[in-house]
Amino acid sequence: MPLPILQYFEYSHLPEHLQKISKPFCELADQLVSTLPSNAETSIALRKLLESKDAAVRSAVAK
Repeated sequence: MPLPILQYFEYSHLPEHLQKISKPFCELADQLVSTLPSNAETSIALRKLLESKDAAVRSAVAK
């Protein structure tokens, strides 16, 4: 069963220029889930990665 937080790393719904920014974060999230044990620290790592992804996307759309 996939972790619920992984849904927020999806990027196919984004415009192409934002997909290019989001995709590496999704790939890293998948790698973390597949290589790290399921524990609180992994959850924190994913949450912080999500925060970073969100900031990168916001940076790309900032005016």
